[in-house]
Amino acid sequence: MAARRIESRYVDPLDAIWLSAAHGFGLELRRSEQVFASVDGRGVLTLGAAGTLDADDCLAQMIFHELCHSLVAGESGLHLPDWGLPDWSEDLSGVDLTPEHAALRVQAELAGAHGLRDVLAPTTDFRAYYDALPADPLRPGTDPALPLACEAIARATRSPWAPHLEQALVATARVVSVVAGLPSWRPEAPPLLFARYHESSDA
Repeated sequence: MAARRIESRYVDPLDAIWLSAAHGFGLELRRSEQVFASVDGRGVLTLGAAGTLDADDCLAQMIFHELCHSLVAGESGLHLPDWGLPDWSEDLSGVDLTPEHAALRVQAELAGAHGLRDVLAPTTDFRAYYDALPADPLRPGTDPALPLACEAIARATRSPWAPHLEQALVATARVVSVVAGLPSWRPEAPPLLFARYHESSDA
């Protein structure tokens, strides 16, 4: 019997959405067991291989987070390694976390507009900061990250972010809204990440 000819391939729907967004933005994705997330400044985004990630990590959230970093970095930071952020070690003492906090505010603002604030939440040690953000992550305050975040949000409607970022968020909300309503097939396991979706009147 002749071997079956394979004429298509399966990709996770959310992976497909965000890989397309990354490509439209100008990033080529690679996977590695040596890093969690890194951008080389020449159009290559390297993310941790699937086996190195936590159960609540997803490619969609990781790409989205990097695009939020790029918004904070602005046009001048697009070709800098890791968007111009310092090479952080385990010890963050003395490191200016303002750009990271700004990216998290941008992430909350953009995702929240589509009911995805909890679904596309960060899974790093900065999750506590993200979870403590107010319902309006751009609400005026004393956090030095706020001006950077507001400037970043203004860039989201410009190229190279537009239209890819907004299209990816809209498509993600459509997929997640369907899956969020499915009954669990493993009641003893933690709930699916998609269950954290909240329908938004803005979506």
